Amino acid sequence: MAASASDVPTPNLRFLLAHPAHSLALGFGLGLVPFAPGTFGTLLALPIAWGLYGYASDTVFLIATALLLIAGTIAAHVTGRDLRAPDHGSIVIDETVAFLFVLFFTGPDLARQALAFVLFRVFDIVKPPPIRQADAAFKNGFGVMFDDLLAAAYTLLALAIAQRVLGD
Repeated sequence: MAASASDVPTPNLRFLLAHPAHSLALGFGLGLVPFAPGTFGTLLALPIAWGLYGYASDTVFLIATALLLIAGTIAAHVTGRDLRAPDHGSIVIDETVAFLFVLFFTGPDLARQALAFVLFRVFDIVKPPPIRQADAAFKNGFGVMFDDLLAAAYTLLALAIAQRVLGD
């Protein structure tokens, strides 16, 4: 049974610092932003990707992203449990990780990254099928991450179609 809105605590700095999982799940504080925390969580992926583009191979980029997916799944589960809301709006690691996968494929081109950002946010917010169904079906750390990975897949498909139709 889902907790009522009055039963769900509002995360704050004390909550963020109370457990390492909370810090990771809340995007090191970006999830505490009172408006559009998911957008800020998505933006967190950019400096991470820029660092990986500059200092890591493609293999290391993918391994780092996969490890962050695993750690993020655990952190989202712990944080959702502690907030008594499995997919609390302040949990933004899902957007960060999913967008990192997108950024791996866009490469360092800023125009492609900007287009990918807009597309990802649209798919994450609108949740076309089967994203909305996955979001409703899984209420744990995996579910928190999975619907954003589907939004990332939609984003990559849209980018591939745009590239095919419009060319480089």
